[in-house]
Amino acid sequence: MEQGKLIIISAPSGSGKSTIIGRIMQDESLKLAFSVSATTRPRRGQEVHGVDYYYKTIDEFKQMIENDELVEYQEVYEGRYYGTPKSEVERITGMGKNVVLDLDVLGGVNVKKMYGDRALAIFIQPPSVEVLRQRLINRGTDSMEDIKARVDKAEFEISIGPQFDHTVINDDLDTAVAQVHDLISDFVTTPQEEEL
Repeated sequence: MEQGKLIIISAPSGSGKSTIIGRIMQDESLKLAFSVSATTRPRRGQEVHGVDYYYKTIDEFKQMIENDELVEYQEVYEGRYYGTPKSEVERITGMGKNVVLDLDVLGGVNVKKMYGDRALAIFIQPPSVEVLRQRLINRGTDSMEDIKARVDKAEFEISIGPQFDHTVINDDLDTAVAQVHDLISDFVTTPQEEEL
């Protein structure tokens, strides 16, 4: 059975990444499976352990780092770690499925470097920082202080976007979904070149 490929999707918070991924995942022909990340952040709303994230204490997460159990990880904000367990990537690609990695921007760059041509890295960008700020306010899940931190971080992340294979600007959701879908479809249907 052919090993699956990796699809890395990164974006500043509030860029519509989760919505786009949700829509793409509905196309069964792409053979996509979502990689569940580990995090130290508290659950939001109806989130479920093992479905949305593997929720870890800071000590548990640091043990995973020490044991080299993560493909990548970042301390996104102080005391807030996010990472991708190697076991998730191996489990999914071993079944011949293509693993979708919803990653922090720096994590996305690092995983692309690690997996090279076996990974497709897509950066979802908001139309502007001001549109992003308004989306975060409208979402109603973050304090104004958190929104300011996310917007400041987004400006930095947008500067990293050119390191990805492709950038999709989410000005119109349906258009952005179609663009991401086409990029993934082309990537997963192109035979992987054999290693020499």
